[in-house]
Amino acid sequence: MSKMSVKDIDPKGKRVLMRVDFNVPQNEKQEITDDTRIKAALPTIKYALDHGASKVVLMSHLGRPKGVTESLRMNPVAVRLQELLGTPVKKLNDCVGEETLKQSNDAKEKVVLLENLRFHAEEEKNDPAFCQQLAKFGDIYVNDAFGTAHRAHASTEGVAKYLPAVAGFLLEKEIKNLGVLIENPAKPFVAIMGGAKVSDKIGVIKNLIGKVDTILIGGGMAYTFLKAQGHSIGNSKLDKDSLELVKTFMADKRVKIVLPMDHVISDKFEAGGNVKTVGLDIPDGWLGLDIGPKTVDLFKKELGTAKTVVWNGPLGLFENPAFMAGTKAIAECMAGLKAVTVIGGGDTAAAVAELGLESKMTHVSTGGGASLEFLEGIELPGIAAIKNK
Repeated sequence: MSKMSVKDIDPKGKRVLMRVDFNVPQNEKQEITDDTRIKAALPTIKYALDHGASKVVLMSHLGRPKGVTESLRMNPVAVRLQELLGTPVKKLNDCVGEETLKQSNDAKEKVVLLENLRFHAEEEKNDPAFCQQLAKFGDIYVNDAFGTAHRAHASTEGVAKYLPAVAGFLLEKEIKNLGVLIENPAKPFVAIMGGAKVSDKIGVIKNLIGKVDTILIGGGMAYTFLKAQGHSIGNSKLDKDSLELVKTFMADKRVKIVLPMDHVISDKFEAGGNVKTVGLDIPDGWLGLDIGPKTVDLFKKELGTAKTVVWNGPLGLFENPAFMAGTKAIAECMAGLKAVTVIGGGDTAAAVAELGLESKMTHVSTGGGASLEFLEGIELPGIAAIKNK
């Protein structure tokens, strides 16, 4: 997949309209609690400035507002961006309109941040008139927001119909690292699938069968696979609608599917329940919330010879320290492999970050839903809109 990047254009003297992902978590006081996404956009912003862009106009959504929502204004983001960038940032109070456009063009500051895109319903509707209004802010369009690339919204797909469209460095990195998994992975190729539901990963599993050699299944989705084999799963999560499909996956000779052989279980999903480790079968009244130590050893053995590993979905209820051990052990194992190691965004990325192991992985995706759809083989609208080389 060869898409044009910001390096393939000359931004000198031009206004660069850039879609970034500044959808950062905040506390009740509107203080940013994690600025990772802001930091991730800095290389592309700096590149445009260093290469003579007359203006860099940034646009992003924040949260899921229903119309204008004071607590979801971009003001705290502008303050943090200015600190990180070391360059003055002009924050505007809207993202469209002639007055806003005039303020952007007249601003002395080289960096302008538009107000929350989702204050306008037309953003998610990909309304053509709204797309044209956004396009007026730039001469070139750069998409550096992989986390929203699976959405055909005005700022991710529609605006590219009106401006030359290229990828920023972050988006380019995602395309490269995730593309290798689909197009030319080094073998043996092992996929680790976790998370709550089988239904969320059906498309990924279907697309990876025939490409991967082994799939290690953990997390809540493992119990549907075990139930399909006739094992007792107690009160563990069961995706009944996926049972028959799971049986077809396990019967497919093109892939080796490895399931947990022991579990850390509790009599309560909430904190404070009794916790113990059991073998393959889970007694009634108990539910599996993490893989057990024997499974950890089994998974490590499978990973030991891997040349490529992709991981999507935690292997237990990692938010609770009592059920973090499986996810932690496999993350540490991956961090020590001489292999291409890719973390598929979302909760898995959050777990790896919490463990301080991001720098030990080849690539940690910034998009949960986007990385899932990419691995399913779906063409993402935000990437499809970018010019091919």
